[in-house]
Order: sequence, then C-alpha cells, then structure tokens
Amino acid sequence: MPRPSKALLSRERIVTTAAALIDAEGLAALSTRRLATELGVRGPSLYNHFATKDEILEAVADTIVAQVDVSFFHTHDWREALRLWALSYRSALAAHPNIVPYLAQGPGRRPASLRMADAVYGGLVDAGWPPARATHIGALMRYLVTGSTLGSFAKGFVEDPALYDAHPHLGQAHRLAEHQHSVDDGAFALGLDALIDGLSHSYEKLAQPMDR
Repeated sequence: MPRPSKALLSRERIVTTAAALIDAEGLAALSTRRLATELGVRGPSLYNHFATKDEILEAVADTIVAQVDVSFFHTHDWREALRLWALSYRSALAAHPNIVPYLAQGPGRRPASLRMADAVYGGLVDAGWPPARATHIGALMRYLVTGSTLGSFAKGFVEDPALYDAHPHLGQAHRLAEHQHSVDDGAFALGLDALIDGLSHSYEKLAQPMDR
C-alpha cells in the first residue's frame, strides 16, 4: 500500500502549524478554517483532535511555556533561580510575541503553565518567603517578563528627526529603532537587576527577627 503524500494529521502537527500561523500573522489569523487550509485537510478533521479553536490555542500556549526552564529552583539560590528563570521565560515568549497577550491572561488549565507556577511558588516558599509574598513575587516577575515581550520600546519611536524638533530632550529618539535589541535587552536586564536587588533587601529584613 503506497504511503500517503502528506503526513497524517496529529495533535503535534496541528499545534506546530497553528503556532507558525500565529507567529506570522497574529492571533486574529487563527481560525479552524484557515488552519485546515494550511494543513491541507478538511475542517472537520481537526475535531478528531481538538473540540474547539480555544483548545488549539491552549495547546499552542502550553507548548511555548513548556520551553521555559524552571529547574533552577531546585539547584540555585532563589535570587539566581529567579534571574535564570526570568531569562528563560522571556526568551520563550520573545520567540512568539504574537501569542503573549493570550498567555498574559493567566495559566488557566494548561499543564506546563501550572507546573511553572508551582515550581516558582514552591521554590520561593522553600527559600523562606511567606506564601503571600511568594505569590506577589511570582506575579511581579510575570508582569516584567510579559510586559517586556508585548512590544519594543525602542521600535515605537519613528525614524524622523524632524518629528522631535519641538522636543529638545528627544533629539536622538529617531535613532532608537536602530538599536532596538540593545535598548530592549538592556532595559529588561536593568529592571531584572533592580527587582532582584530590591527583593534581596526585603528578604534580609524578613530574616532579621529570626537571627535575634
């Protein structure tokens, strides 16, 4: 019996194709009809694997979050674990910026997202942070990471020097887009350093009564 000319439809192939479509054209481009066309199948074939488009989106989001390394909370001091996790988290999201608004809504029922939340919260509590503060830190880090991947600060400035003539402090703003990655990466690194330094100070104060 001859082999089929196209790979058989599978959950993995559907998710990979959906992710590529979102990366290329944004969340609004994803529909079951468009996805079926990209896969070269009829729309109803998708429902053998996913009941709804939302289930496909959830699977795409979960696949992306599964790329984030949370192992640092088992092997490093909480400060370095936070730093390395944040860098891994940002790297995973930066590779798929169009789906970040969907991810920013929260973990929902996604297994990888729940595993990540559990690892971060557990690592912080095990390090001595009170549960409420561990929750705040996890939320704060998520705001920093997702915010940094929603769009480029540097790219938001138009490359038109005349536009800034009326704004004397923005004389070089038209050049920011040329240095998009260094500006955005530098801003994230600065924010991450400041955040962890501030948390370290709070942690030291938290531990003081225990040392007396």
